[in-house]
Amino acid sequence: MPLPALPIDAVLPELLRALRGHPCAVLQAPPGAGKTTRVPLAILRESWLGEQRIVMLEPRRLAARAAARRMAKTLGERVGTTVGYRVRRDVRVSGSTRIEVVTEGILTRMLQSDPGLEGVGCVIFDEYHERSLAADLGLAFALEAQAALRDDLRLLVMSATLDGERIAAMLTEAGETPVPVVSSHGRAFPIETRYLDAGDIRDRRPAWLTLPDRIADAVRLALSEESGSVLAFLPGVGEIRRTESLLRASALPPDVRLAPLYGTLDQRAQDAALAPAPVGARKVVLATPIAESSLTIEGVRVVIDGGYARAPRFSPRTGMTSLETVRVSRASADQRRGRAGRTEPGVCYRLWGVLDDQHLAPFAPPEIVEADLAPLALELAVWGVPDADSLHWLDAPPRAALSQARDLLRQLGALDAQGVATAHGRAISRLGLHPRLGHLLLRGRELGIGRTACNVAALLSQRDPMRARDGATADADVRLRLDALQRRRSASASLGLSVDRGADQRIREEADHLVRLIGLVGTHRSDTDDSIGAAGLLTALAYPDRIAQRASNNRYKLRTGHAAALSHDQLLSESAYLAIAALDDRRGAAKIFSAAPLTAADLETHFADHIEAVDLVEWSADAGRVVARRQRRLGALVLSDGPLVSPDPDAVADALLDGIREAGPQALPWSKSARGLQDRLRFLHVHRPDQWPDVSDSTLLETLDAWLRPHLIGRRRLDEVRALDLSALLLTPFDWQQRTALDRLAPSHLTVPSGSTRPLDYSTPETPVLAVRLQEVFGLTETPRLLDGTVPVTMHLLSPAQRPVQVTQDLAGFWASSYFDVRKDLRGRYPKHHWPENPLEATPTARAKRRRS
Repeated sequence: MPLPALPIDAVLPELLRALRGHPCAVLQAPPGAGKTTRVPLAILRESWLGEQRIVMLEPRRLAARAAARRMAKTLGERVGTTVGYRVRRDVRVSGSTRIEVVTEGILTRMLQSDPGLEGVGCVIFDEYHERSLAADLGLAFALEAQAALRDDLRLLVMSATLDGERIAAMLTEAGETPVPVVSSHGRAFPIETRYLDAGDIRDRRPAWLTLPDRIADAVRLALSEESGSVLAFLPGVGEIRRTESLLRASALPPDVRLAPLYGTLDQRAQDAALAPAPVGARKVVLATPIAESSLTIEGVRVVIDGGYARAPRFSPRTGMTSLETVRVSRASADQRRGRAGRTEPGVCYRLWGVLDDQHLAPFAPPEIVEADLAPLALELAVWGVPDADSLHWLDAPPRAALSQARDLLRQLGALDAQGVATAHGRAISRLGLHPRLGHLLLRGRELGIGRTACNVAALLSQRDPMRARDGATADADVRLRLDALQRRRSASASLGLSVDRGADQRIREEADHLVRLIGLVGTHRSDTDDSIGAAGLLTALAYPDRIAQRASNNRYKLRTGHAAALSHDQLLSESAYLAIAALDDRRGAAKIFSAAPLTAADLETHFADHIEAVDLVEWSADAGRVVARRQRRLGALVLSDGPLVSPDPDAVADALLDGIREAGPQALPWSKSARGLQDRLRFLHVHRPDQWPDVSDSTLLETLDAWLRPHLIGRRRLDEVRALDLSALLLTPFDWQQRTALDRLAPSHLTVPSGSTRPLDYSTPETPVLAVRLQEVFGLTETPRLLDGTVPVTMHLLSPAQRPVQVTQDLAGFWASSYFDVRKDLRGRYPKHHWPENPLEATPTARAKRRRS
């Protein structure tokens, strides 16, 4: 029987010609065009392929299995014959398999184990528009393998919604030859889009109406308006269950069957959701975005799009990846809409308005710019790439996130100090797990607790299967979950918890898979089912960056320095140390969701290489002295703290300088003479800055290392600093010639006509002041000058009571004019003093004389 025509058929000849003449090509085809199942079969008949295989990458396991089955059905064969698939924990291939549909982790493993991909003639990257981290990495590796080892290897990138020209430009840059873009237009069948904004289904929509309520309303509307089966998109499993419950509680037509569809659903239930509805029945498939791409669900001609998805968001602060509910992009909305026109004309109900539709983001951010890059960083190191920039990316991994990922890998022992993959790192990479879990498994096996390690890894890799009943908060203790798992009983037993249906079984299956993965099958159970005490150590091995120390009550300090808290008192509350498996990203104190107690002995034994002795020599303002302590630290955590008997003298001097800087200039040993010397030097600097240094308070503080530090060795207290002779210290940089010049250019005192020596005040460096009684300068005709006669002194002429009667820089002018008014005033107030009519001929005196009659 001939195959039904699909839009992709019209461009297959053009695509095949492109691949015959070019090592790379891009196929751009909208949802429903048929590219996933038609293109590999068409390439299989090409002579250039010979007997080589085709490897096609699919982002999701469900889609990989479905695509392989559909192609095998087209050939009239069973899966595993000409067409097979490889997904995690499920392989259906044989010696005759020519087309292998694989998921992304499988392709990475294939490339790492055989960079030349011997026996593979073509690699197809399907649904590349989803921009998963593993797809970007796989394409980067494949391009380098093609350039270095396999110039005959063909690479085909297929995308439904992404800009094909942009992909082609990147591929062209990698291969330096223009890459053809083949485009398929049109869908298999037309699709009508209907927008259901608030109030479109119910006349009065309560403000509290949830997305499951709205989806349930839309399903009932679609069943009443349209024929055929329905595919409804919801963001997650919780919303699917609530919607299913609402629909089962309503009066659905008797011919309607409900079928959930999500990634962790067992394979039999997934197959049932994808199968056609029984004759005379209709099916409502409630699906996560897993059903967006590469799937044809028989009989579905109606799509209901709730408009939301779960998006992973990596927090550099906590090292956690959380799932956030976000608006879908326009590209995702178009993908979902395309599911309605796969086998006949369809209808798509969108639960938002036309105006809202215009504000959708064109594309979701690529995973590489928002994800945890630890797996990528390890694969790059194993590949032997020291710098990610040497590979070709549509969007390069962010440098900061990649650097943080490498820091984690060094903590895990997967990279050495130079960023090269260690033997341990290569062993982790071969497991195909996140590096945290791979490290946990390998170290657990080394420690003889491999089976418990597998159980802990299985628990940590899954969503927490337990939640408290009646809204109460469940204990975060990993030991409770491990105990339930290892005793092969329900996780809710005796814990007052309800359990996610099937979660227990999924975790146990994962644990059994990990046991086989690390080669423990058939070995003696050296670690028994009672080894619950190892939970903390194993969790810490996976999350060394989340080791935490008790601070107070339920609050903990993480190794990174961040704070975290348990939500209520529980078994963990009194633990001195925790290994935290899960926490949120809230500011202040993150909420701890999952953790296990960790002993100090385990820290000392298993993290000895990470613990460092730190000598703290610090200034204590409260004590007024330098305090020296020795601490043993794990990151920001202080494991022990005690006095340091013989601290490094240089470190003590540095700390004492910190104390002086903190206290300010007044902490220096200022005396009257030291301040006077500072003022004289400042005067010289103001007038001759190129010859004399700045010794202002701010500059002295800034240059303490240069002039004061050598004199602090052996001192710890400020009062010991104050015993220093600061004048001598200020003069230390100057030689004899400079000191002589200082005394000549800026003398500390001047001798006046009376014979007295009077100090100069340099506190105002522009104009130094000489304060002297008027009677002592009788006969002085010119104002004294400094700095080789270039700067006049400002004279404060004083009364016998030492009060200024005149301020002048022109002494000759004062004698000629103002003196006579001053004399008249002073004769009245000080009649016993001599106030001559001609001061220039009078004898200067420092003593009072009776006025002549």
